[in-house]
Amino acid sequence: MNNHVTVLEIDANAVLHNLNYFKQKLNPTTKMLAVVKAFGYGSEAVEIAKIVQDEVDYFAVAYSHEGVLLREAGIKTPILVLHPQIQNLELIVKHYLEPNLYNFKIFDAFLKLADERPLMNYPIHIKFNTGLNRLGFWHSDVPTILAELKQSNNVKVQSVFSHLAASEDLNEQEFTVGQINNFAYIVKQIYTHLGYEPMIHILNTSGVVNYSKAQFDMVRLGIGLYGFGNTPEETAKLKNTHSLKSIISQIHLIQPGETVGYNRAFVASQPTQSATIPVGHADGISRRLGNKNGFVVINNQVAPIIGNVCMDMIMVDVTKIDCKEGDEVVIFNHQQHVEYMAHKCETIPYEILTAMSQRIKRLVKH
Repeated sequence: MNNHVTVLEIDANAVLHNLNYFKQKLNPTTKMLAVVKAFGYGSEAVEIAKIVQDEVDYFAVAYSHEGVLLREAGIKTPILVLHPQIQNLELIVKHYLEPNLYNFKIFDAFLKLADERPLMNYPIHIKFNTGLNRLGFWHSDVPTILAELKQSNNVKVQSVFSHLAASEDLNEQEFTVGQINNFAYIVKQIYTHLGYEPMIHILNTSGVVNYSKAQFDMVRLGIGLYGFGNTPEETAKLKNTHSLKSIISQIHLIQPGETVGYNRAFVASQPTQSATIPVGHADGISRRLGNKNGFVVINNQVAPIIGNVCMDMIMVDVTKIDCKEGDEVVIFNHQQHVEYMAHKCETIPYEILTAMSQRIKRLVKH
């Protein structure tokens, strides 16, 4: 049982609000896939899935064990495994997960497994690389893929998809439109020769916002589900889903010349009250937020982090704040605070959210 007093609160109503906000941008027939990989972007994948399972058509996870956790929690919705490995294909079939086959090594391995079992019309997904250069077949692979598929009745292509490299950056519009056009060309070849028409999808959160004409059959909602639209204007229309809270463990009076924390990084120039909070870099609070680069909120007042962030604790300046040991501490509870933290850490909100340690207790609020 997790009794950590630092808690990540997940707002179920905010998650649903964000989902519906993006649904309003879609055509009535466009399906919705919710991405719940990486513990639901640092929250809690099973709980997120339970919140939205009646509102989406698909889930996506990165790795097979993430999909297994959803199945073991009773999630029946189709689950796309984005980055399966050959050694996990048996596990994928056991739990009726749907693999993304992205190169001939895993493609041939799964077709071999499907023939040996044998499986019947087992759903697979095929990814094409259109410019991200991460995972996916090349357009020149289409004839070989089609030839191999026609030799097997044991698999059925559920979807063909690709991934945009810079959908949030309108300066890269020409490149992104090129990706979409390349994908459409690949799909045309497949539709012409496969004998049936799988679903097709390429848009992520920013793609839905900036390239809505390329919805095709389905879109994939990732960071948008968790309250970030990749522009201030879009984020302002979404609701915060993650709130990280803790308490004050101890308050110290630091005299002038005394220091706080490792390496004596903070030196008091005047009498200073410091509060110690049980959360640190092992919980996902970057060391870059130390030495007044980051802050928390106590009784609606800003308390800067002083000294270096420790593994399990941070110390904050509460000299001007009326507070006591046991009082609540808000580490973040809105998107702008997360974005500020990301800016100070020279990163993106994705990393701040997904860095939240699993030792922090999760609490879903309905």
